[in-house]
Amino acid sequence: MKGKATTTVLSGALLMVGALLAGCSTTGPGAPAWTAQPGSAGAGTTAPASADAPSTSPPDGPGASATPTTDPQAVATAPVWKTFSDPGKSVSFDLPEDWIAQSVTPEEGTLPGALKVEVKKPDGTFLAALRTGLPPSSAECADASRRPYTVISSVPVEVSAAGGEGTIPPRVVFRVIQGYRFFGSYGITNVVAGAGGQACELRNIVRGPGGKGDYSFGDVVSVKAYAPDEKVAPAKAFDTLDQAARYASEGTEFANVQRMLMSLEIKN
Repeated sequence: MKGKATTTVLSGALLMVGALLAGCSTTGPGAPAWTAQPGSAGAGTTAPASADAPSTSPPDGPGASATPTTDPQAVATAPVWKTFSDPGKSVSFDLPEDWIAQSVTPEEGTLPGALKVEVKKPDGTFLAALRTGLPPSSAECADASRRPYTVISSVPVEVSAAGGEGTIPPRVVFRVIQGYRFFGSYGITNVVAGAGGQACELRNIVRGPGGKGDYSFGDVVSVKAYAPDEKVAPAKAFDTLDQAARYASEGTEFANVQRMLMSLEIKN
């Protein structure tokens, strides 16, 4: 099922918005504005206590906190887009014409038939990876390891996903978790991050249909509150929540990434 660029009213935070392989085709010269709409809830940074209540919590999971920010502005995406499809035609997504999508070897431990597709800018800067056939990941989290997290952007997307306990309707999200800095990551998820506005890690994971494994499409599979001596990239680090919100509202990188993530189609 293909992701569609529909937006929803979201709580609190500012809401937004190698060689080429065969299977890339130009989709047209349009350059639409790509942004979500601001939420109507209060702009406090304290996490609400209710669980999965869209009227009071950002729709990323129970108690995800929100942050005040400036009014959103429409951000134009790339003028020309193309479609990537793997040789087996099992996955496809749209991306700007000058971005590079390249199939690479999946990590060890993935299921048979798993795919990994990396997306980079023309200068080689890594943007995202689509990974399929991922084994189930653990949601265990000791209380002492929990850290506050904030949903900066959360937009519903239509993709194939398995439901059940600990899941939410799939969304394209940009979230930050607080450590010695605010560590941010974007991707598609349908798993609850944590309760009470705290989590050990934020997972860009979608529970796949039975027997197909999970899949991930984002800059990292999961982001956590890194230690000062740990490598952060390709996750992002910000000094303040407002700085993270500006990343989502200013410039074209996030707008282009969000549009790309929302176009994902995985064929069962």
